Amino acid sequence: MIPNNSVGIVLDDTRILADVCGINDYNLRILERLLGAPIHVRGNELTMESPEQSTRDLFVSIIRQFLEAIEDGLPASPDLVTAIHSHLTPQGTAQGLAGNAGSNSNRASSLGDLFKEAAIMIPGAFCRVYPRTVNQALYLKGLSEYDISIAVGPAGTGKTFLAVAWALKELLGKTRRKLVLTRPVVEAGESLGFLPGDLGQKINPYLRPLYDAMEALLPYETLKRMEDSRNIEIAPLAYMRGRSLNNCVVILDEAQNTSREQMKMFLTRLGDNSTAIITGDVTQVDLPKKSDSGLLHALSILSGIDDIFICRMDGRDVVRNPLVRKIIDAYESEIG
Repeated sequence: MIPNNSVGIVLDDTRILADVCGINDYNLRILERLLGAPIHVRGNELTMESPEQSTRDLFVSIIRQFLEAIEDGLPASPDLVTAIHSHLTPQGTAQGLAGNAGSNSNRASSLGDLFKEAAIMIPGAFCRVYPRTVNQALYLKGLSEYDISIAVGPAGTGKTFLAVAWALKELLGKTRRKLVLTRPVVEAGESLGFLPGDLGQKINPYLRPLYDAMEALLPYETLKRMEDSRNIEIAPLAYMRGRSLNNCVVILDEAQNTSREQMKMFLTRLGDNSTAIITGDVTQVDLPKKSDSGLLHALSILSGIDDIFICRMDGRDVVRNPLVRKIIDAYESEIG
């Protein structure tokens, strides 16, 4: 018999129950923290205790949406629990979602559709790429709908990884013919000319995060073949001047370290059937003066242009080790 201040959900499939609970019940611990109420597993039943009817209803909505997401193939991760909770609560992130003022069931439906639409299937990849937060799903949706997208947020929010995954999908799906990877070279007391090797070897350390993302998604042989055929090109940002980039995806990483002139130059390189993706963390500007950042300047003057998509992520979107999120929150609190 369930007490009046409790609500229960029975799961017939024990494998699904294990997915919902997570490793060492970690998903449930996350949900307990979000709801501020204890959750118990009794046999094949999940129960939650709360004197508030609204909290009990929210628990049921979250579990139902979580089950639908698992059935649709989404990974049963703690980040998905957090994303669903964020979407179903008034303070949750909901920019760009239709029907946000509607009921919980309407929100759940739009969230499920958003996550399914945003999932990336790269031909020949190790796995399908799913967004793990609402903002990540909005980010991927924006990449598909806009020619210029800007993603800003702290380390670990998936800005670079998702940009690379989406670009590889376009490239291997034959929608675009080339992927161009570029990054400003900002290094105290050193320039490319003093580094050993050819251009690729000089710029490689600066583009390592982009390579890490590609290598996590595709076999080395596939990447090597695309590099040899120049379907993937790496170039320092300074080498982009004078070019017109057609039928390609261009990723500008670490854009917070561009100058205003560099950012203007990059944005005006875009040609026919091309998409530009700009990623950066405005809290990690390595220029002598933070106000010189081309990314900060672009955000201030381009935010009113409807044809440019801007995705702003925060600590809730960090998908690395949970400790990273706590570290970012601590630094943001100090700044605040």
